[in-house]
Amino acid sequence: MSEAFSIDDLRRILREGAGVSESGALDGDILDTEFEDLGYDSLALLETSGRIDRELGIRLPDSAVIESRTPRALLRTVNNLLVGAAG
Repeated sequence: MSEAFSIDDLRRILREGAGVSESGALDGDILDTEFEDLGYDSLALLETSGRIDRELGIRLPDSAVIESRTPRALLRTVNNLLVGAAG
């Protein structure tokens, strides 16, 4: 993947993992909202991690996912791994 993993990509994966096509909690500026406040617990984030791994062909460490408390932090982690994988 040559483009950065975006907030829209993350929203889509979060919605797919939740089994809903729309989730109002993911609308608007959620970059700095904690996942817990968005209704995503650690198990949901591990599912999200698996989806990201499969889609992007990277391996997100479980600890990095759990420590990423906000979408901004998770996006930073994913994009850092993508840059490392490309280089």
